[in-house]
Amino acid sequence: MILVKTAKEVQSVVASLHLEGKTIGFVPTMGALHEGHLSLVKQCIADNNACVVSIFVNPTQFNNKEDLEKYPRTLDRDCELLSKAGVDIVFAPGVEDVYPEPDMRQFDFGQIDKVMEGVHRPGHFNGVAQVVSRLFDIVKPDKAYFGQKDFQQLAIIRAMVKQLGLPVQIVPMPIMREASGLALSSRNERLTNDQKEIAVNISKVLFESREWMADCTVEEVVEKVVSKLNSIEELEVEYYEIVDGYTLQSLANWNSSYVVGCIAVYCGNVRLIDNVVYKANS
Repeated sequence: MILVKTAKEVQSVVASLHLEGKTIGFVPTMGALHEGHLSLVKQCIADNNACVVSIFVNPTQFNNKEDLEKYPRTLDRDCELLSKAGVDIVFAPGVEDVYPEPDMRQFDFGQIDKVMEGVHRPGHFNGVAQVVSRLFDIVKPDKAYFGQKDFQQLAIIRAMVKQLGLPVQIVPMPIMREASGLALSSRNERLTNDQKEIAVNISKVLFESREWMADCTVEEVVEKVVSKLNSIEELEVEYYEIVDGYTLQSLANWNSSYVVGCIAVYCGNVRLIDNVVYKANS
Protein backbone atom coordinates (compact mmCIF):
# COMPACT_ATOMS: atom_id res chain seq x y z
CA MET A 1 0.00 0.00 0.00
CA ILE A 2 1.21 3.49 -0.76
CA LEU A 3 0.22 6.72 0.98
CA VAL A 4 0.07 9.79 -1.25
CA LYS A 5 -0.71 13.30 -0.09
CA THR A 6 -0.90 15.39 -3.24
CA ALA A 7 -3.34 15.44 -6.15
CA LYS A 8 -0.47 15.38 -8.64
CA GLU A 9 0.99 12.24 -7.11
CA VAL A 10 -2.26 10.27 -6.99
CA GLN A 11 -3.11 11.32 -10.56
CA SER A 12 0.26 10.01 -11.75
CA VAL A 13 -0.21 6.66 -10.01
CA VAL A 14 -3.80 6.23 -11.23
CA ALA A 15 -2.90 7.25 -14.80
CA SER A 16 -0.27 4.49 -14.88
CA LEU A 17 -2.83 1.93 -13.69
CA HIS A 18 -5.34 3.05 -16.31
CA LEU A 19 -2.67 2.75 -19.02
CA GLU A 20 -2.20 -0.87 -17.92
CA GLY A 21 -5.93 -1.39 -18.48
CA LYS A 22 -6.70 -1.73 -14.78
CA THR A 23 -10.02 -0.70 -13.26
CA ILE A 24 -9.98 1.72 -10.34
CA GLY A 25 -12.37 1.47 -7.42
CA PHE A 26 -12.68 4.37 -4.99
CA VAL A 27 -13.91 4.73 -1.42
CA PRO A 28 -14.00 8.39 -0.28
CA THR A 29 -13.92 8.75 3.52
CA MET A 30 -13.29 11.36 6.20
CA GLY A 31 -11.20 8.87 8.19
CA ALA A 32 -11.88 7.57 11.72
CA LEU A 33 -12.54 4.30 9.93
CA HIS A 34 -14.76 1.50 11.25
CA GLU A 35 -16.14 -1.81 9.97
CA GLY A 36 -18.72 0.05 7.88
CA HIS A 37 -15.95 1.70 5.86
CA LEU A 38 -14.06 -1.58 5.66
CA SER A 39 -17.11 -3.32 4.17
CA LEU A 40 -17.00 -0.76 1.33
CA VAL A 41 -13.26 -1.34 0.95
CA LYS A 42 -13.72 -5.12 0.82
CA GLN A 43 -16.30 -4.83 -1.97
CA CYS A 44 -14.15 -2.30 -3.82
CA ILE A 45 -11.16 -4.67 -3.75
CA ALA A 46 -13.33 -7.56 -4.96
CA ASP A 47 -14.75 -5.57 -7.89
CA ASN A 48 -11.65 -3.78 -9.20
CA ASN A 49 -7.99 -4.23 -10.09
CA ALA A 50 -6.95 -1.41 -7.77
CA CYS A 51 -8.56 0.20 -4.73
CA VAL A 52 -8.06 3.85 -3.77
CA VAL A 53 -9.28 5.17 -0.41
CA SER A 54 -9.26 8.90 0.33
CA ILE A 55 -9.08 10.34 3.84
CA PHE A 56 -10.10 13.98 3.88
CA VAL A 57 -12.14 15.89 6.44
CA ASN A 58 -13.94 18.26 4.10
CA PRO A 59 -14.48 21.72 5.63
CA THR A 60 -17.13 22.79 3.09
CA GLN A 61 -19.72 20.25 4.27
CA PHE A 62 -19.66 21.29 7.94
CA ASN A 63 -22.10 24.06 8.75
CA ASN A 64 -21.02 23.79 12.39
CA LYS A 65 -17.40 24.86 13.01
CA GLU A 66 -17.31 23.05 16.36
CA ASP A 67 -18.42 19.82 14.66
CA LEU A 68 -15.54 20.18 12.17
CA GLU A 69 -13.01 20.74 14.94
CA LYS A 70 -14.27 17.77 16.95
CA TYR A 71 -14.35 15.35 14.02
CA PRO A 72 -11.92 12.51 14.90
CA ARG A 73 -8.66 12.41 12.92
CA THR A 74 -6.80 9.09 13.15
CA LEU A 75 -4.66 8.84 10.00
CA ASP A 76 -2.02 6.42 11.35
CA ARG A 77 -4.62 3.99 12.67
CA ASP A 78 -6.68 4.33 9.48
CA CYS A 79 -3.66 3.54 7.29
CA GLU A 80 -2.88 0.48 9.39
CA LEU A 81 -6.45 -0.81 8.94
CA LEU A 82 -6.40 -0.12 5.19
CA SER A 83 -3.03 -1.78 4.71
CA LYS A 84 -4.29 -4.94 6.43
CA ALA A 85 -7.42 -4.84 4.29
CA GLY A 86 -5.35 -4.87 1.08
CA VAL A 87 -5.89 -1.33 -0.18
CA ASP A 88 -3.49 -0.23 -2.92
CA ILE A 89 -3.48 3.56 -2.50
CA VAL A 90 -4.45 5.87 0.36
CA PHE A 91 -4.94 9.47 -0.73
CA ALA A 92 -4.74 11.86 2.22
CA PRO A 93 -4.66 15.36 0.73
CA GLY A 94 -4.57 18.74 2.38
CA VAL A 95 -7.27 21.34 1.81
CA GLU A 96 -5.04 23.14 -0.69
CA ASP A 97 -4.86 20.00 -2.87
CA VAL A 98 -8.61 19.46 -3.02
CA TYR A 99 -9.36 23.18 -3.29
CA PRO A 100 -6.39 24.93 -4.93
CA GLU A 101 -8.77 27.86 -5.15
CA PRO A 102 -12.11 28.40 -3.38
CA ASP A 103 -14.90 26.25 -4.82
CA MET A 104 -17.76 28.67 -5.48
CA ARG A 105 -19.99 26.21 -7.33
CA GLN A 106 -23.63 26.06 -6.28
CA PHE A 107 -25.49 22.88 -7.22
CA ASP A 108 -29.21 22.67 -7.92
CA PHE A 109 -30.65 19.32 -6.84
CA GLY A 110 -34.29 20.30 -7.05
CA GLN A 111 -36.11 19.12 -3.92
CA ILE A 112 -33.88 16.25 -2.73
CA ASP A 113 -31.52 18.55 -0.80
CA LYS A 114 -34.32 20.73 0.61
CA VAL A 115 -35.59 18.13 3.11
CA MET A 116 -34.31 16.31 6.21
CA GLU A 117 -30.55 16.88 6.45
CA GLY A 118 -30.85 19.77 4.02
CA VAL A 119 -33.17 21.63 6.39
CA HIS A 120 -31.05 21.08 9.49
CA ARG A 121 -27.59 21.39 7.92
CA PRO A 122 -27.80 24.24 5.40
CA GLY A 123 -25.05 24.10 2.78
CA HIS A 124 -24.04 20.57 3.79
CA PHE A 125 -24.99 18.84 0.55
CA ASN A 126 -23.50 21.53 -1.64
CA GLY A 127 -20.26 20.88 0.23
CA VAL A 128 -20.65 17.12 -0.31
CA ALA A 129 -21.18 17.65 -4.04
CA GLN A 130 -18.16 19.96 -4.20
CA VAL A 131 -15.77 17.55 -2.50
CA VAL A 132 -16.98 14.33 -4.14
CA SER A 133 -16.89 15.86 -7.62
CA ARG A 134 -13.39 17.21 -6.94
CA LEU A 135 -12.20 13.82 -5.67
CA PHE A 136 -13.74 12.09 -8.70
CA ASP A 137 -11.94 14.59 -10.94
CA ILE A 138 -8.62 13.88 -9.22
CA VAL A 139 -8.86 10.09 -8.86
CA LYS A 140 -10.95 9.33 -11.99
CA PRO A 141 -12.39 6.05 -10.64
CA ASP A 142 -14.47 3.56 -12.58
CA LYS A 143 -16.59 2.73 -9.53
CA ALA A 144 -17.15 4.51 -6.21
CA TYR A 145 -18.65 3.01 -3.05
CA PHE A 146 -20.99 4.67 -0.54
CA GLY A 147 -22.88 3.36 2.48
CA GLN A 148 -26.66 3.58 2.65
CA LYS A 149 -26.60 4.90 6.22
CA ASP A 150 -26.18 8.31 4.58
CA PHE A 151 -29.29 7.67 2.49
CA GLN A 152 -29.88 11.27 1.43
CA GLN A 153 -26.19 11.80 0.65
CA LEU A 154 -26.27 8.79 -1.69
CA ALA A 155 -29.20 10.33 -3.58
CA ILE A 156 -27.33 13.65 -3.83
CA ILE A 157 -24.19 11.98 -5.18
CA ARG A 158 -26.16 10.04 -7.79
CA ALA A 159 -27.87 13.28 -8.86
CA MET A 160 -24.52 15.09 -9.01
CA VAL A 161 -22.94 12.35 -11.16
CA LYS A 162 -25.89 12.49 -13.56
CA GLN A 163 -25.90 16.29 -13.64
CA LEU A 164 -22.17 16.54 -14.41
CA GLY A 165 -22.14 13.52 -16.73
CA LEU A 166 -19.32 11.86 -14.80
CA PRO A 167 -18.16 8.43 -16.05
CA VAL A 168 -18.27 6.70 -12.65
CA GLN A 169 -20.60 3.97 -11.40
CA ILE A 170 -21.99 4.60 -7.91
CA VAL A 171 -22.21 1.39 -5.86
CA PRO A 172 -24.50 1.56 -2.78
CA MET A 173 -23.63 -0.66 0.18
CA PRO A 174 -25.84 -1.84 3.07
CA ILE A 175 -25.71 -0.24 6.53
CA MET A 176 -23.23 -1.97 8.82
CA ARG A 177 -24.27 -2.26 12.45
CA GLU A 178 -22.74 -3.22 15.74
CA ALA A 179 -24.05 -6.48 17.25
CA SER A 180 -26.44 -4.33 19.29
CA GLY A 181 -27.99 -2.87 16.14
CA LEU A 182 -26.42 0.59 16.45
CA ALA A 183 -25.44 1.88 13.01
CA LEU A 184 -21.68 2.17 12.70
CA SER A 185 -20.50 5.77 12.53
CA SER A 186 -17.28 7.66 13.19
CA ARG A 187 -19.35 9.81 15.55
CA ASN A 188 -19.92 6.77 17.79
CA GLU A 189 -16.39 7.37 19.10
CA ARG A 190 -17.71 10.46 20.85
CA LEU A 191 -20.32 8.46 22.79
CA THR A 192 -19.63 7.27 26.32
CA ASN A 193 -20.26 3.57 27.04
CA ASP A 194 -23.54 4.51 28.75
CA GLN A 195 -24.59 6.65 25.78
CA LYS A 196 -23.83 3.80 23.39
CA GLU A 197 -26.29 1.60 25.27
CA ILE A 198 -28.88 4.38 25.10
CA ALA A 199 -28.25 5.03 21.37
CA VAL A 200 -29.09 1.40 20.57
CA ASN A 201 -32.72 2.40 21.08
CA ILE A 202 -32.63 4.34 17.79
CA SER A 203 -32.34 1.23 15.62
CA LYS A 204 -34.44 -0.82 18.04
CA VAL A 205 -37.41 1.55 17.68
CA LEU A 206 -36.93 1.89 13.91
CA PHE A 207 -36.98 -1.89 13.45
CA GLU A 208 -39.99 -2.20 15.75
CA SER A 209 -41.83 0.47 13.77
CA ARG A 210 -41.98 -1.80 10.71
CA GLU A 211 -44.48 -3.92 12.64
CA TRP A 212 -46.79 -0.91 13.03
CA MET A 213 -47.36 -0.41 9.30
CA ALA A 214 -50.31 -2.77 9.07
CA ASP A 215 -52.37 -0.91 11.67
CA CYS A 216 -51.05 2.66 11.56
CA THR A 217 -50.96 5.52 9.10
CA VAL A 218 -47.63 7.04 8.09
CA GLU A 219 -48.33 10.00 10.37
CA GLU A 220 -49.08 7.70 13.31
CA VAL A 221 -45.86 5.73 12.83
CA VAL A 222 -43.85 8.97 12.74
CA GLU A 223 -45.52 10.18 15.93
CA LYS A 224 -44.92 6.86 17.72
CA VAL A 225 -41.23 6.71 16.74
CA VAL A 226 -40.58 10.30 17.84
CA SER A 227 -42.55 9.93 21.08
CA LYS A 228 -40.88 6.65 22.02
CA LEU A 229 -37.34 7.93 21.43
CA ASN A 230 -37.93 11.31 23.07
CA SER A 231 -39.16 9.52 26.19
CA ILE A 232 -35.69 8.03 26.65
CA GLU A 233 -33.31 10.17 28.71
CA GLU A 234 -30.45 11.71 26.66
CA LEU A 235 -32.20 11.10 23.31
CA GLU A 236 -33.78 13.96 21.36
CA VAL A 237 -35.15 13.45 17.85
CA GLU A 238 -34.25 16.25 15.47
CA TYR A 239 -36.43 14.85 12.70
CA TYR A 240 -38.04 11.61 11.60
CA GLU A 241 -39.53 11.46 8.13
CA ILE A 242 -41.00 8.61 6.14
CA VAL A 243 -40.20 9.33 2.51
CA ASP A 244 -40.33 8.03 -1.02
CA GLY A 245 -36.96 6.35 -1.53
CA TYR A 246 -36.55 7.93 -4.96
CA THR A 247 -37.72 11.51 -4.46
CA LEU A 248 -37.01 11.80 -0.69
CA GLN A 249 -40.32 13.66 -0.30
CA SER A 250 -42.49 12.92 2.74
CA LEU A 251 -45.32 10.45 2.21
CA ALA A 252 -48.92 10.75 3.33
CA ASN A 253 -49.61 7.01 2.90
CA TRP A 254 -47.90 3.67 2.27
CA ASN A 255 -48.72 3.52 -1.46
CA SER A 256 -45.18 4.20 -2.73
CA SER A 257 -43.17 1.19 -3.96
CA TYR A 258 -40.06 2.32 -2.08
CA VAL A 259 -40.62 3.63 1.46
CA VAL A 260 -37.78 4.63 3.77
CA GLY A 261 -37.77 6.17 7.24
CA CYS A 262 -34.88 8.58 7.87
CA ILE A 263 -33.95 9.90 11.31
CA ALA A 264 -31.52 12.23 13.06
CA VAL A 265 -31.25 11.96 16.84
CA TYR A 266 -29.07 13.67 19.41
CA CYS A 267 -27.63 11.36 22.05
CA GLY A 268 -26.29 13.91 24.49
CA ASN A 269 -24.51 16.34 22.16
CA VAL A 270 -23.64 13.72 19.52
CA ARG A 271 -25.82 13.78 16.42
CA LEU A 272 -26.56 10.35 14.94
CA ILE A 273 -28.43 9.39 11.76
CA ASP A 274 -30.01 6.11 10.70
CA ASN A 275 -32.70 4.80 8.40
CA VAL A 276 -35.02 1.86 7.93
CA VAL A 277 -36.65 0.47 4.78
CA TYR A 278 -40.40 -0.16 5.13
CA LYS A 279 -40.96 -1.21 1.53
CA ALA A 280 -38.10 -2.15 -0.78
CA ASN A 281 -38.03 -1.19 -4.43
CA SER A 282 -38.33 -4.25 -6.61
